[in-house]
Amino acid sequence: MTQDDARAVRSLFARRPASAPVRRTDAGVHSTKGTGELAAPVAASQFVDLKAELHARVIADLQEEGLLGGEPEALEAAVQDWVANVLATEDLPLNEAERSRLGLELAEEATGLGPLGPLLADPAITDILVNGHDQVYVERFGRLERVDIRFADDRHLRRLIERLAMNVGRRIDQASPMVDLRLPDGSRVNATLPPVSIDGPTLSIRRFGRNRLRSVDVLRLNMLDSAMWHVLSAAVRGKRNILLSGGTGAGKSTLLGILAEAIPEDERIVTIEDTAELILDQEHVVRLETRPANAEGQGHVSARDLMINSLRMRPSRIIVGEVRAGEALDMLQAMNTGHEGGLCTVHANSTRDALARLETMVLMAGADLPSQAIREQITSALDLVVHVRRYEDGIRRIAAVSEVTGLESGTPLLQDIFVFRTTSTSRHRIEGRFEPTGIVPRFVQDERSMGVDLPLELFRMPEQS
Repeated sequence: MTQDDARAVRSLFARRPASAPVRRTDAGVHSTKGTGELAAPVAASQFVDLKAELHARVIADLQEEGLLGGEPEALEAAVQDWVANVLATEDLPLNEAERSRLGLELAEEATGLGPLGPLLADPAITDILVNGHDQVYVERFGRLERVDIRFADDRHLRRLIERLAMNVGRRIDQASPMVDLRLPDGSRVNATLPPVSIDGPTLSIRRFGRNRLRSVDVLRLNMLDSAMWHVLSAAVRGKRNILLSGGTGAGKSTLLGILAEAIPEDERIVTIEDTAELILDQEHVVRLETRPANAEGQGHVSARDLMINSLRMRPSRIIVGEVRAGEALDMLQAMNTGHEGGLCTVHANSTRDALARLETMVLMAGADLPSQAIREQITSALDLVVHVRRYEDGIRRIAAVSEVTGLESGTPLLQDIFVFRTTSTSRHRIEGRFEPTGIVPRFVQDERSMGVDLPLELFRMPEQS
């Protein structure tokens, strides 16, 4: 929306006659018109009800004029003018402070996340989970807690969800009651509507910091230790293919970005993600993102489509944000045909489960391959499997670094190089240490031939006390 459009919108709202006045009378509250200087403060519930009513009206007017989804600055200006017009022409039981607050909050409702705005301003919050209009949870420092924030009703929450979807060209309604989208700051959003969510609309927001964690940060946070980082960074520089596994929220994407720090600056990197969230330091990066089908069922671009296309883009490295389905086959074939140094993540409960899931996802590609052939592809392509886990104290740690050593009787072989050993457990804190297992990985000799020295002391088992 241009500045001329914004001026036209403001003049439109200024000329539009106000709707039927909103009148509320309560004992001790004196309605005034105009400035509202003599009005007493209204009860919190009354203010919420009044704001919800006005919010529905302003959204209806904006939608009628086709303004939703425009530039946020112009949209906010239009909302402020609409509110000023209503305050000047309607008899509202609000004092001066409440009138000013109403304008700001309605603008936030129309252009931002409404009641959730303060939560997004808190850098400690990583997840915002709305289970209904009156039940909001957040995750801080790995722990879930309920917050004293609510929507006016289910319709209020639903309007927010519909507006978020509309702003990115998606649709959510009874016929299509689920949506995935991304906010301008990169946060991932999932929303559902009845009848899929029985108790009302739900909204889940997965936040990502504007400044990503770096290796020095995760070392300080005890996600891994210096010996482990030294070996993993050397493996990345040496173009070893590495698979990262872990559960939801375990820190796979964070670790993926950290390992990518070790990729040399002169290499061309292609990233493939469902939702673009990786932030890399390198300059030569091409970012690809999947796209869902539109309302007509057309335009779908899958991770497998992007994986196949990336091979034609002359990549030095291919980074797959998450392997979910048939793209696993194309990723393994790329790793086995000269595209070395790949990094990717997969949901799994252990390093061994990660290989089993990878085999299952290859079958999802529709290729009629025997299990033996798939396992040979996996063991030939992958060098390391790194499993990251969020422990009961909320801290994310690397639980194991394992080397893929081959096949024996049709079973992929793994040997642990580093593990995290728990020494004591309590409800709020888990004590432990990262330990080498004494096994020297086979790629160490190859690294030395490339000028990367990995001292054997890094792999020496600690003396048992």
